[in-house]
Amino acid sequence: MKTLKELVDLISLKKIDENRFEGENFQTPWGRVFGGQVLAQSLHAAYQTVPNDRFAHSMHGYFILGGNLDLPITYEVDIIRDGKNFTTRRVVAFQEGRAIFNMSASFQLIQPGVDHQNGMPNYIPPEKLLSDLEQLEAQNISPKVYEMFKKIKPEAIEFRPVEQFDLLSEVNAPAESNFWLKSNEVTPFKMPMQHQLLAYISDYGLLRTATLPHRKELSKGTTFFASLDHALWFHRDFSFDQWLLYSADSPSASNSRGFSRGSIFDRNGLLIASVAQEGLIKHKL
Repeated sequence: MKTLKELVDLISLKKIDENRFEGENFQTPWGRVFGGQVLAQSLHAAYQTVPNDRFAHSMHGYFILGGNLDLPITYEVDIIRDGKNFTTRRVVAFQEGRAIFNMSASFQLIQPGVDHQNGMPNYIPPEKLLSDLEQLEAQNISPKVYEMFKKIKPEAIEFRPVEQFDLLSEVNAPAESNFWLKSNEVTPFKMPMQHQLLAYISDYGLLRTATLPHRKELSKGTTFFASLDHALWFHRDFSFDQWLLYSADSPSASNSRGFSRGSIFDRNGLLIASVAQEGLIKHKL
């Protein structure tokens, strides 16, 4: 996806009936549907069924089956509750009649209240960093690996890692990952689409963070990766065409599962979102 329009078109679903929607797939190089796509599309489906004055504050999803790239995905929205202050929806994604993903989302009226947050880490600003692609170009990696990585993420979004970005390193590293990101184009969208774009991008890098302390071991065989569940909380408004810092760490990995969490800040240091994910890391020597 070279343009922002292509990404927005992917996220935006075709309405089938009042509570059913259909979406197409980004053709990933690894042959399964990208988890961030399903997160964004399911949130888009839920947003189509809530009042315009309510905005998502959290979503919690489980990946049940790997999606088939060649089949469209149908999203069915259950109207769980329309309360005075909160609206709750459940979304199930289907392919060929089988559930591949389910998600619960909660929406809230904008309301005044208490306000505090943790401070943003003090990292090198994005203007002084190279993009992930620029860093890879400076390394001795094969054109095939470079092109495969380039296809993984939308070109309309730029990523600038804080740490040295190295796909092939066999040296163990702390379970921490930090990068700046923003759209290369203006995003004149209302907050629902900003939320959906963030849901899409929130799946990048989290599971990789859990592998960093084990790079030496994982380099000696074949490793299968898959997202198992994903949670995203929206705290404050933001714009995707301004720099955002995605700061992630992985406090635990066990029983072939890696757990990662992330905090997303805007350039002014406001905490705009929090993320948590557990993924399968199955290694075979």
